[in-house]
Amino acid sequence: MKSMFLNKQLLTVSAIIFTIAIFRLLPHWPNVSPVAAMALFGGVYYSEKRIAFIIPFVALFLSDLILGLHNSMIFVYAGFALTVVIGFALKKRVSLTNTAFAVVISSVLFFLLTNFGAWLTTGIYAKTIEGLLQAYVAGIPFFQNSLLGNMAYAAVIFGGYYLLKKSVSGLNQSALKD
Repeated sequence: MKSMFLNKQLLTVSAIIFTIAIFRLLPHWPNVSPVAAMALFGGVYYSEKRIAFIIPFVALFLSDLILGLHNSMIFVYAGFALTVVIGFALKKRVSLTNTAFAVVISSVLFFLLTNFGAWLTTGIYAKTIEGLLQAYVAGIPFFQNSLLGNMAYAAVIFGGYYLLKKSVSGLNQSALKD
């Protein structure tokens, strides 16, 4: 019986992540995408840590194949992985406040990593402290959009899943193994 609940949980969480990944492919404001929300959600709701990395990463990678790859992808994926880990920390403490805090922390880490990556891998910025600061300053408008998108998508995903758990048996977080 427990495996049936885990399978329902696995399939539902996976379906949500792959569905929300499609939104990356639709027209949207720059950097308003579900990337952090997908990673955070996977970190919280998958029972196995390796699955929490694999499924969201596959969804991200498939959408990246369509959108295009670039030289600083390793930094994007590192930020994504850190967000999954933040989801692990959130797992038994999901609340509106804790989730919002996790979204802000993951957004800041993602901003720091990806702008460092842009500084390091592109020829746009001088390889100096001033150049790094320029990369961070240039990224601020994108960070604002990213934070907005992460908050909005996390609200939809986490809020929607909360409501879904109330109406569908077998999706209760207590069915997860630790």
